[in-house]
Amino acid sequence: MTPEQHALQHPSKWKSWTSGIAFTFFIAFLGYLLAKVPGFNHIGQLACAIIIAVAYRQFFGYPEMIRSGIAFSSKRLLRTAIILYGLKLNIDTVLSDGLGLLSRDVGVIIFAIFMTIWLAKVFKADKNISLLLGVGTGVCGAAAIVAVAPIIKAKDEDTAIGVGIIALMGTVFAIGYTILRPILPLDSIEYGMWAGISLHEVAHVALAGAPAGEDGLAIALLAKLGRVFLLVPLCFIFIAIMKRKHTDETGAKIEFPWFLVGFIILSILGSYVFGHSIPVSDHLMEGVFTLTTWLLTAAMVGLGLNVSLRDVKDRAMRPLAAMTVTSILLSVIAYFII
Repeated sequence: MTPEQHALQHPSKWKSWTSGIAFTFFIAFLGYLLAKVPGFNHIGQLACAIIIAVAYRQFFGYPEMIRSGIAFSSKRLLRTAIILYGLKLNIDTVLSDGLGLLSRDVGVIIFAIFMTIWLAKVFKADKNISLLLGVGTGVCGAAAIVAVAPIIKAKDEDTAIGVGIIALMGTVFAIGYTILRPILPLDSIEYGMWAGISLHEVAHVALAGAPAGEDGLAIALLAKLGRVFLLVPLCFIFIAIMKRKHTDETGAKIEFPWFLVGFIILSILGSYVFGHSIPVSDHLMEGVFTLTTWLLTAAMVGLGLNVSLRDVKDRAMRPLAAMTVTSILLSVIAYFII
């Protein structure tokens, strides 16, 4: 029986469930407002909401009375957001214009993941958090982390820590790129490629690519789309690895992440059907993208409420160091391969 079905059969459970969901959206709204404040506007709504959620947990504890609704947001709404995120990926654009960039994107992902894992061993950092950060650095930030997390059986608090770190550090790097832009011997296209194949989130690429003008921003986003495109095969690789690992150790089976199928279907529909065979207005698509952002933010609030700073302070710093070194090396390497 699903949490929502159980809630429907018990009025008190229903109240807890709806209140929990409403609470995550309330914190998401506070994150939205905080993201309007100068300084916080650079790290975005998602990271701001996580900061508020983590702060709430530290000062007031976990709201046990509404746990079922919070859990629904952190799991079900999260998967829904990932499915809708598929509409952001234009497969046709990647395959027709970005094949050259795609090969570099593959190298970026491989380097980011393996370098972060290796540095995690050197720094004796938490393995799961480091792996999530490696995936987020190589692919597409928070979206990649939350897609891979259930496959590798990561804890909710590890996922929230990974998303928070990737949002913060990605913003720092994006701002750094804009500062370096005037002094680098790169034209707008080269700079756009550099940003697109090395920065963490799509939003970070957009932030850093804007100073390069329309052409530079376009090539930056195209390079980034290639990395998003590679999220699906990467997830299937992790599924195969986890299946083999768990079968060897315990004989247990890994649950297939069906939300990836939804992601693929919406990617295909968004690329070849919506706006082609079926007319869809830009206004409607913008509305769907906005909904996706809010669902993802509410889900991140649910994850953030699971984070106890006392428990994870020591676990987060070393993965952060490993991810920072990887990001610096990735930026340098990407600079020389564009």
